[in-house]
Amino acid sequence: MALIYHLLTVELLLLATAGPGLLALVLLDRDPSNLPLAAACALPAGPALSAALYALHHGRLDLTDLRPAALFWRGYRRNARDVLPIWAIWLLWITVLTMSLANLSVTGLSEWWVGPLALIAVAATLWALNALLITALFAFRTRDVARLAAHFLVRTPGVTAGSGCLLVLAVAAILLWSEAVLALLGSVFLLALLHNCRPMIATVRHEFTE
Repeated sequence: MALIYHLLTVELLLLATAGPGLLALVLLDRDPSNLPLAAACALPAGPALSAALYALHHGRLDLTDLRPAALFWRGYRRNARDVLPIWAIWLLWITVLTMSLANLSVTGLSEWWVGPLALIAVAATLWALNALLITALFAFRTRDVARLAAHFLVRTPGVTAGSGCLLVLAVAAILLWSEAVLALLGSVFLLALLHNCRPMIATVRHEFTE
């Protein structure tokens, strides 16, 4: 019951802080011309996701000491400024790559570029997940977060593979149903991400903060 309460509270706060942009994103037509606007709508989600990760990580499942809302707002205040540049960089990369994939004939690229560009987009997204998690739980400079996120893509292949599986599930939910389905399951997805990334979190704490 404590876990369910924690997840529901974090989910509601996640929707409240990222909701306006996500609502606009859901209402947008799935047309390549709307990709820059979609990226702008998704910008507020970065600090919200970081705050949710902070609350889920630091939350105690003790019925006498449940404070998910306080933890969420603490994480939001603590991480919003640091996570925005990283999130914006990822959104920019994904927007450029997706527009390139959607307009290959216009850009003059041959069809064999689809594979490399898709791989770059996946790698960028896995990097962004690492960076989002590191920023949510630790205090590093932006350039150090970027380096650590890239470093752990190679150093912890099990974590990278697990994050890749979660990414596949997220994309499948969007393609089969809607962005709204993924948004409604946001706290569950983030809890699974935290569980998957425990080896990386432990290594960062042991080798880079002590």
